Amino acid sequence: MSQETRTYSLFLFLFLSHGVASHAVPDSRQDLHPLLQKMAEEIIDGSYLNALLDLIQFQSSHVWTADLSRRVLAYLNSRNVAFTIRSLQAVMGNHLEQCLYRPQKLLEDLRETDAQQFRTAMKCLLEDKKDPLELEDIIIDLGEIREQALQSPGVNRSLFLITLERCFQVLNSLECVEILGRLLRGSSGSFLQPDVTGRLPQDLREDAFKNLSAVFKELYDQTSAHSQRALYSWMAGILQTSSNATDNSVSWVSAENLWILGRYMVHLSFEEIMKISPIEIGLFISYDNATKQLDTIYDITPELAQAFLERISSSSFDMRNTSTIHRLGLLVCFYKDLELLDAAVAQVRLHQMIKCSRLRGFQAGVQKLKADLLDIATENQTLSETLGSLSDAVVGLTHDQLESLSPEAVHGAISTLNQVSSWAKSQVIILSAKYLAHEKVLSFYGVSQMGVLLAGVGTQAFYGMDRRDLLQVLRSSISLHLSDLSPAQQQGVLSKMIEAGDATSGVVEIQGAFFKEVSLFDLRREPRFNATDLKEKELRRSQALFLYELLSQTTRRPAELLSAGQLVKGVMCSHIDAMSADSFLAHFQYFENSLSLLSPYQVNCLAWKYWDVARSTMPPFLLAALPARYLAAVPASRCVPFLISLGKSQLDSLVLDSHKKNSILRKVQQCLNNSIADEYAVDIVGNLLCHLPAAILHRGVSPRAWATALHGLRDCPDLSPEQKAAVRLRLLEQHGLPQNWTAETTKDLGPFLVLFSGEELSSIATKFPDILQQAASKMARTPPPKEFLWAVFESVRNSSERRPSSDPSPGCHGVAAPSSEDIFKLAEANACWAPEDLLCMEEDTFIRNVELLGALRGLSRPQLMTLKEKAVQVWDTPSYWREHHIVSLGRIALALNESELEQLDLSSIDTVASLSQQTEWTPGQAKAILQGFLEDSGYSIQDLKSFHLVGLGATLCAMNVTEISLIRISEFRVVAARIGTLLCSIHVLAEFKRKAEAVFGNPAEWSSSVLQELGTIAAGVTKEELRMLDEDLMPYFQPSAIQCLPDEIFRELLWPGGFGLAAPCCF
Repeated sequence: MSQETRTYSLFLFLFLSHGVASHAVPDSRQDLHPLLQKMAEEIIDGSYLNALLDLIQFQSSHVWTADLSRRVLAYLNSRNVAFTIRSLQAVMGNHLEQCLYRPQKLLEDLRETDAQQFRTAMKCLLEDKKDPLELEDIIIDLGEIREQALQSPGVNRSLFLITLERCFQVLNSLECVEILGRLLRGSSGSFLQPDVTGRLPQDLREDAFKNLSAVFKELYDQTSAHSQRALYSWMAGILQTSSNATDNSVSWVSAENLWILGRYMVHLSFEEIMKISPIEIGLFISYDNATKQLDTIYDITPELAQAFLERISSSSFDMRNTSTIHRLGLLVCFYKDLELLDAAVAQVRLHQMIKCSRLRGFQAGVQKLKADLLDIATENQTLSETLGSLSDAVVGLTHDQLESLSPEAVHGAISTLNQVSSWAKSQVIILSAKYLAHEKVLSFYGVSQMGVLLAGVGTQAFYGMDRRDLLQVLRSSISLHLSDLSPAQQQGVLSKMIEAGDATSGVVEIQGAFFKEVSLFDLRREPRFNATDLKEKELRRSQALFLYELLSQTTRRPAELLSAGQLVKGVMCSHIDAMSADSFLAHFQYFENSLSLLSPYQVNCLAWKYWDVARSTMPPFLLAALPARYLAAVPASRCVPFLISLGKSQLDSLVLDSHKKNSILRKVQQCLNNSIADEYAVDIVGNLLCHLPAAILHRGVSPRAWATALHGLRDCPDLSPEQKAAVRLRLLEQHGLPQNWTAETTKDLGPFLVLFSGEELSSIATKFPDILQQAASKMARTPPPKEFLWAVFESVRNSSERRPSSDPSPGCHGVAAPSSEDIFKLAEANACWAPEDLLCMEEDTFIRNVELLGALRGLSRPQLMTLKEKAVQVWDTPSYWREHHIVSLGRIALALNESELEQLDLSSIDTVASLSQQTEWTPGQAKAILQGFLEDSGYSIQDLKSFHLVGLGATLCAMNVTEISLIRISEFRVVAARIGTLLCSIHVLAEFKRKAEAVFGNPAEWSSSVLQELGTIAAGVTKEELRMLDEDLMPYFQPSAIQCLPDEIFRELLWPGGFGLAAPCCF
């Protein structure tokens, strides 16, 4: 029985623990309390929820005695109802289970309750009582019932709807608002559809109205634009009525009403804002909490912000006064009055503008305003003198400006510089070098002051630190910034912490994500691990496999291991098989709670184990891990539990095989009868919504369910082309052509704008360019289609001032080259610039934006070549480039030919590491980078440290067999996992495999953790070595290793009698 069903059925045990119906007890109705008589009559009528509510109500004012249950049974017998205890339990249990799996039935039942029963139900939702309902030796855990109900798909929805329908007639409005708040917070905003406002009461008490408004403000970001507008209208309607403002010239927007509106104040019209009286706006700004409210208006537009600023300036507040500037919140981001502004006030405004990064869009304008204020703030002073007072506007300084700073100035301003979150990597390199030039010796104290600038410290400098200082770093708050370091830098720290022969290894001291960099070899040398040490550490799969096996030999309590953070990643099938049935069932919750950490192979093992020991109570989602024939056995009566269970999981992480996934989806469609009838069905399918076929999305989702379904589809990461086409058609059917859309529609459909053609988007680009650009800025997961990028490009080009380029290069006269503002707004749409436009970019524009351009994924080869040309124009030939220049290029560096790469100064492994982050090098380019580093640094291959190997990254694939053989085993063994992520040629992998044998023995001796550690290196095994491997280890080949296997070796995996890749691959 599922946990939910078991919880609801606690009520039934009342009857199981007290006698049977044949006991000789009086059968007169007078012997039973009227409320219990009513309860018994409801049991007879099949109104089991009503009966439970009567029982709860009775117990709230009476003491339960031992003979009451016998009297209830006697009463049932007196009515000639042929209930046995077991049949009563079965029928009531089934009904209560339907409340979970058919929440519409729950809604109907609650509509049928009388006023007292409904009040009892609402009180159960309202109360936070942890004490269970005790009836002699019977315990009914109402708190657990409430929690399970609120976590069940659809139950929340039914409770929300019935609360709107009936609560305000039965309970006081404050209690109803509290209940609504609880239900809404559990709904991710999906319940707040525009039509909800029609069901909200218009006559709420003032305190209840303020509380409900506070709930809506809290859920603002989770609410659609249409719903925001509808909720604003509801709030504004009540506030207007209570203000008694009959004259149209007098605004209903008082200081208090602005405070009540909160973030909804951005929905006031321009005209309404301009009518606010100076006295009221002044009073509002004087509120202590006004700044806090204004700090949250992230979606305000420049036009509305200017309107508010104008009204504030018309009040008694002096806009040039620093105390006023402190009160403006995000309005300060739009305050463009720079007349008669002195340096001190400019610095104050810059400090307040740190928060402007939270705005939804309009960042280009913010950057322009910051640049103007920066100029004023540094008037008549040097940068070194004002550096500490410029706040995060310092990110606008160019490389040359940063280079001009004195080490003393950087050291003096470090408390400001170390908190700026938006530094470019090249800027961090320059500033860190300046700071360290003042520090001379890199100590713990010096490092602890660096904050975000820690990422600019060189790998060699980390390796040169005193080990005791590094140990202090790992134990202090600065360790939070270690995750910002490059893999080479992290390895430099680790190399120092875990030097060969050091008996006091620092492995246990390493915390969080940094622990993932510790090698399997070093873990094997550390004897001091216990499960508690691992709770806060992130683990690679190979680490978890080794540590679980190690600790399971000394720990006999599975719960201790399964609850130790990510250690559950290391559970093998053998561990699961070895658990007794009772132990497995008792500990299964640990696996279920860690499902996102488990591999498909582990889930498959869990499914078979559960099937063997308790198939009747098996969580339905585990059926997805078994062969397709087991799914076919799911009866129609169990479809809803199956869908709910599977919908809470991530199907792509449960099942890798596409054929198996299709079988599961066929079963899902069968259960749904190829349709989504209402919003409850959307609740039930959960994450499965993203996998439904195009035909269901287009024709199978009812109009009633569509709004809720669309809310869920927004978060689907990988819809197929067919699914996208179906969603697009559905949107056109519902909303018409984009040219007819409102601003709210465009905002709500932001994630789906990529589905439309360039022609369809052209009207959006014209009407709502800011909304289009905001939608584009949120699309970081996958590159948007070219047509979408062109629409964004045109919207920016059409809305910006066109100035001919001042670049004197031939062919640039009259060309409208990119400006910094254009580039900032366009993001990925910068891929639409013609190469000649990029070449005509002004030098200052290139310098300020090279890092942004170098990070773009969509630039073509001709565009990269043009930008490289521009770099040569600006910085001279590559032989003159310094580390920060090379680092700032990003993908632009791919355009450097072998001769140009040879000119670069590659003496620093950090410079090489920045180049090796790119994955598109040709073999010739990679070889040039490798040779350049060896020649410029003076190292031979035998001299390379582990952090050098990590920094070289993919250029290691350019080594020949002889060069690989020269790598020292002592360095290779601690970075084998890093090298195992490289997709090198099979000849190179085979040579690295020979290195691995020197560390881990021949392949016949490899364990599951070793196979995971080696990654692609394992693809270097020969056919004979593959046959020597234990078949049980095959699932521990990483998918990338299988991808690298030569065809003849891969066929060996499929030979009859071999492993056959039958189990879900891979671990």
